[in-house]
Amino acid sequence: MRLKLKKRRLEKGFTQKQLATKVGIHRATYSNIELGNKNPSFSVATKIKKELSTKEDDIFLIHNVPKRNKSNQKVS
Repeated sequence: MRLKLKKRRLEKGFTQKQLATKVGIHRATYSNIELGNKNPSFSVATKIKKELSTKEDDIFLIHNVPKRNKSNQKVS
């Protein structure tokens, strides 16, 4: 998540504070979303996608996360 959001934000010329203000959240909250420490609500995610002019549905997905079974064991 972190790399996609940061890359797109920088491409659009926003600072974290500018983008956070546009979507109605604190800069620290946005920073935590960008770092992957916090998941945005659907409403906030939609606003971020709109401000970044992206239709990528996977902009908030974390890739390369190992699959796990119901017992929380790694599955190959």
